[in-house]
Amino acid sequence: MSRPLVRLLGQGVRWASSLRGGGSAFPGLVMEKLHPAFVAEELAKLPRGVVVISGTNGKTTTTKMAVQLLRSQGLRVFTNRTGSNFVRGVAASLLAEMDAFGRLDADVAVLELDEAHAVHFVKQVKPRYALLLNVMRDQLDRFGEIDTTRRMLSQVAQATTGTVVLNREDPRIASLADHVAAGATVEWFGLSDALRPMFPSDDDMRDVLRQTEDVELDSEQPSVTRPHADVVLNAVKANSVELDVHGEHHTATIDLYGVYNQYNAAAALALSLQVLGESADVASLVDELSRVTPAFGRGETVTVEGKPLQLLLVKNPAGFRLSLASASAEDYATMVAINDAYADGRDVSWLWDVDFDSLRAGGVDIVSGVRAWDMALRLDYDLVDVGSVEPDLEAALQQFIANSGDRPMRIFCTYTAMLSLRKILGGMTHVDAI
Repeated sequence: MSRPLVRLLGQGVRWASSLRGGGSAFPGLVMEKLHPAFVAEELAKLPRGVVVISGTNGKTTTTKMAVQLLRSQGLRVFTNRTGSNFVRGVAASLLAEMDAFGRLDADVAVLELDEAHAVHFVKQVKPRYALLLNVMRDQLDRFGEIDTTRRMLSQVAQATTGTVVLNREDPRIASLADHVAAGATVEWFGLSDALRPMFPSDDDMRDVLRQTEDVELDSEQPSVTRPHADVVLNAVKANSVELDVHGEHHTATIDLYGVYNQYNAAAALALSLQVLGESADVASLVDELSRVTPAFGRGETVTVEGKPLQLLLVKNPAGFRLSLASASAEDYATMVAINDAYADGRDVSWLWDVDFDSLRAGGVDIVSGVRAWDMALRLDYDLVDVGSVEPDLEAALQQFIANSGDRPMRIFCTYTAMLSLRKILGGMTHVDAI
């Protein structure tokens, strides 16, 4: 069968799958079997090449921000909008974006890939740019030790032909500068000294005592030379940030829940500057940050019975910790939903590395999900009052909404719990399609 016919077959399978309401990666699987080089061949045609964004946390939101920033500067951007991380997921997204003649209207591809899938992807497609965010203890039952995750990301760095943008403050990411291929360059994004304690690395999270001592004795510590960063997050204030971009001060509005998303914005901006090169308009890029809306489940807000309800994805100690620090518990009705499916990570022992003391003031209205009782026990150890425990997500959500009073609502949830809650909420109110 000729390549055009294979591609048309793939597009037909995608159309049929969409009519049945699912199977987003299945058309990509068809292409993977019938034309294995499809993704590599199509992406090779893009004049500005391929961007890969990876790391254990922040990929989806950072990818969304980078895509929006680049589009605001006039670039036509192809991306895997559903977040399907497999090569077949990228293939399915390509089929969805191509016209009937197999043409893709794009200048550059910006792809979110998790660490393991990125390794397989870069064997087929050499990215021109890579943004590597962090290495944290995320779903260790899938990937093993965090140094295994680092080794995966090192292969992405080695495969990148143009520029690798690295997180200066994560020691495992920073060390990847030694793995960049000859001829490729390294650029950085980072934090001011004042903000570093707010964004602990995995090593900091594992040694709270050392972190505390470092903060207390900061003035007595010898200065450590860090590489110069193109973009530095200097200060955060509610929904605004202060950024140093190429040595110049900028203030940006970022209406995304959580200080970690403000750091993700610095990462997306640093990447965009590299892709755009001399054509980058820094002032307009900073201004565009104010128009970025949350990715699904990452601080996404829906309106239920006239009140806002935020969905906050939590996957590891650092992410949960920063989500908790982003708003006062007294201001919200709070629900926690913990599942342990494969996509969540089967081992939920990481919950014991999260400090839930900040929830004591407002308590948790209801705990739900497959591991509801485990979560309730964890909260009890931190003396956090739990109103009720209801493992069934739909029953818990209805109870939560009914008993929230006049307070805005927030739900901390693992990945599959978030997907289930979005589906249930879709029957109650408008929820954006994924």
